[in-house]
Amino acid sequence: MTAGSRVGFAWLGFSLSLAFHVADEAATGFLDVYNPTIAVLRRELGFWPMPAFDFKTWLVGLVIGIVCMLIASPLAFRNESWFRPIFYFLVLVAGILNGVGHVAATIAGRTVGEVTFARPAPGFYSSPLLLVAAAYSLIQLWNTRVVEEGAM
Repeated sequence: MTAGSRVGFAWLGFSLSLAFHVADEAATGFLDVYNPTIAVLRRELGFWPMPAFDFKTWLVGLVIGIVCMLIASPLAFRNESWFRPIFYFLVLVAGILNGVGHVAATIAGRTVGEVTFARPAPGFYSSPLLLVAAAYSLIQLWNTRVVEEGAM
């Protein structure tokens, strides 16, 4: 299998696992926990860079993002050098930090002190798949780095 194929299939798997995760969040009331968490952080810290969302805006934005990811698949299959840092960033933020956050919130039963919920946290069920896809993606990006460096 070529380096491009390995990165491309990792990208597709990650994109689809992220789509499944968004569906899980939508079905389990993620915004019912997220928005109050943002409000508490803004009140306590005076500023918080993350926005609050209504359901339609949040879902449409994520669907557009995932469709853009799927449209960008040929870039991953070509193993474009400028595309790889974007892939790394998405895997680290949307994959690992996101997945670990859902697991940690499930363990704690809360996000911040006053925002509690019945366990598991919204979006928890798909988090293991998201973490596995992110790990696989990092492995493929790492294993194809020499090919990338040699192509420069």
